Amino acid sequence: MRLLPWEYAVRNLGRAPLRLGLTVAGSALVTLLIFSAAAFVRGMQQSLSVSAGARNVILLGAGSEESLERSEIAPGVDGILAASIPGIKSRLGVAYISPEVHMATVLKTAKDDQTGYMGMLRGVRPAAFLVHQKVRIVEGRAPGPNELLIGRLAGSRMGLSEERLAVGRTLWFDHRAWTISGRFEAPGTVMEAEVWCDLSELQLAAKRNNLSCVVATLDRGELEDVEIFTKQRLDLELVAMRESDYYSKLLEFYRPVQLVVWATAFLVALGGFFGGLNTLYAAFAARIRELGALQTLGFSRTAVVVSMIQEATLATAAGTLLAAAAAVLVLDGVAVRFSMGAFGLSVDTTVLMLGLLAGLSLGLFGALPPAWRCLKPPIAEALKAA
Repeated sequence: MRLLPWEYAVRNLGRAPLRLGLTVAGSALVTLLIFSAAAFVRGMQQSLSVSAGARNVILLGAGSEESLERSEIAPGVDGILAASIPGIKSRLGVAYISPEVHMATVLKTAKDDQTGYMGMLRGVRPAAFLVHQKVRIVEGRAPGPNELLIGRLAGSRMGLSEERLAVGRTLWFDHRAWTISGRFEAPGTVMEAEVWCDLSELQLAAKRNNLSCVVATLDRGELEDVEIFTKQRLDLELVAMRESDYYSKLLEFYRPVQLVVWATAFLVALGGFFGGLNTLYAAFAARIRELGALQTLGFSRTAVVVSMIQEATLATAAGTLLAAAAAVLVLDGVAVRFSMGAFGLSVDTTVLMLGLLAGLSLGLFGALPPAWRCLKPPIAEALKAA
């Protein structure tokens, strides 16, 4: 089968600059939407999977395995755990055990401020920086009495600017002013959207003496050792699980949200796809006489279809590359709020590959229906077309 020269499809692109621009822009918008949906899902997956330490075990209240905020365990569990399980990691006599209080509360920018900003507070002790090794203070210092340590995405979570959460500024909680002592980052984790403070100070402010959880890093010990401990101490009403399993359950909980995002992106992309079909059909319909003439010159209908696919694929490939550049430069790292905190959109190689394949498929399959419609008339009838 004799194919049309490649240059024929390339030259045809320049015959109608306006039509070419519309095709490129339409394919770029459709592909950018696919990039956005994939980056959203990928960012949520990474934030909930990277948040857990590989050897971390979490102790929660029985019946609260799916929510740290609802969990309540007795004070002193961290000391009992350290004395009962010898396989916990330690350094210079300091055990990698972090008793913590997790709570969502309203923070204010001033004492008489009527507008509150919902934030996620985590009360910790210094050992928390050993257990959560991805956390790194990038400005200031760890929090002391009446002080807060702000995560990199906490501003996005609460809807406050970075300047308002600068070191030295104050936030109000429990009718007290809390000074921002520093800022931290924990790349790819939900902890970046949290506000950390001293455990005792948060317990005092929240008027509670219990804990939400205890997180420990195992060295020689195994999860089974911790589970045996929880079964032996039934009076403590504890349940043990790997920290990675806890965040995996959260990811399953948010699976419907991801499906809704994909469904929305698919429906809008489908509308854009049909709009692209109309554009391609209008472009090819104006050239029915030309397509008939090509057949009289000895080119088969298959060869003409291949040339039309080449032309459409070139145009959509240009739009796809523009969308990929916009995704990398604009979308990557953009903070998105959700109930657990916030996470950044992730435009990694997987997302790029998915978007590029979608954009190329748009040109490959989008040219087939218009090509079939335009090549359906007999050659004699096509040559008479206006």
